[in-house]
Amino acid sequence: MKNKSLILCLLATMTTACLMSSCKGKDSNEPYVGYLFAYFNGNAPWQEQICFALSADGYNYTPLNNGKPIISSDTIANKKAVRDPHILRGEDGYFYMVVTDMRSSQGWSSNDGLVLLRSKDLINWTHSAIDFPTTWPERFHRDSLTQVWAPQTIYDPEAGKYMLYYAIGERGAHYITYCSYANEDFTEISMPEVLYDHNANTIDADIVYHDGLYHMFFKTEGQGNGIQKATAKTLRGEWTPEHKYLQQSKKAVEGSGVFKLIDSDEWILMYDCYMNGHYEYCKSTDLSNFTFVCNSANTDIFTPRHGTTIAITKSEAERLIKQWPSEGQTLETIGIVKK
Repeated sequence: MKNKSLILCLLATMTTACLMSSCKGKDSNEPYVGYLFAYFNGNAPWQEQICFALSADGYNYTPLNNGKPIISSDTIANKKAVRDPHILRGEDGYFYMVVTDMRSSQGWSSNDGLVLLRSKDLINWTHSAIDFPTTWPERFHRDSLTQVWAPQTIYDPEAGKYMLYYAIGERGAHYITYCSYANEDFTEISMPEVLYDHNANTIDADIVYHDGLYHMFFKTEGQGNGIQKATAKTLRGEWTPEHKYLQQSKKAVEGSGVFKLIDSDEWILMYDCYMNGHYEYCKSTDLSNFTFVCNSANTDIFTPRHGTTIAITKSEAERLIKQWPSEGQTLETIGIVKK
């Protein structure tokens, strides 16, 4: 019995280590060779759509589908428009996306929910729209709920479930980061609970795991305006704020996204300079001290707003280009495969 207990303990430890590793969710040993950026393009309804772009270096992106949406918002969202796509490579071989169900032309206090999406291949996506006042009428009222903004997903190894987190705005209160757990087929979520209250307006949280801690990046308003961070040992544990601004810009910023460069100890912090129409990229090895790298190179068909990035394999990049080709776009022109 002692040997059996030891084996079970080792298996549990190995499983936890696998969930925390940077290669999580892959169903083969194929290496990562590039990056997929999920984003939207602007505030008009035809721009509030999920778009994809590819990159070889994590900084310079080429849009798929000639910059047109890869999913039509009117097929997935109650508002027929979406914003703030977050994409995650899951632990179970699935890819997950969550988006804000919102049409900004109806006002910045007009959205009441979010959309869940799941895919095995990055091409075919199931979807489920969650309207908060309809789902939890005893908790949320349409006249007082003003925002359900910028949802994101992370796997919680303690709960053994995918956790969504997002900002909620209600009349008379500051924005607070809430969380829910998704069901097994990613179509429903649990009653929202407070994840982190910064005691000031806090939106656009993005959580990564590094060196034994969860790092939550977020935009806050108070004494200043910008990207700050809090850390915790567990997702539902106590979050300790760092109380310093991390963006390397004096511009108005929002929508921070953090990802690790392939085969590197460097992390990228990117954020949307939304008043200036471009992204800014910074790098760090400790997730606390960042240096400026570059601004995004926008084009007529690539004006990215508040999105997120994951690493992808060669076969995944090939599949994406085949499904949503852009004129003259190949793995070679992107730089994923050397000429």
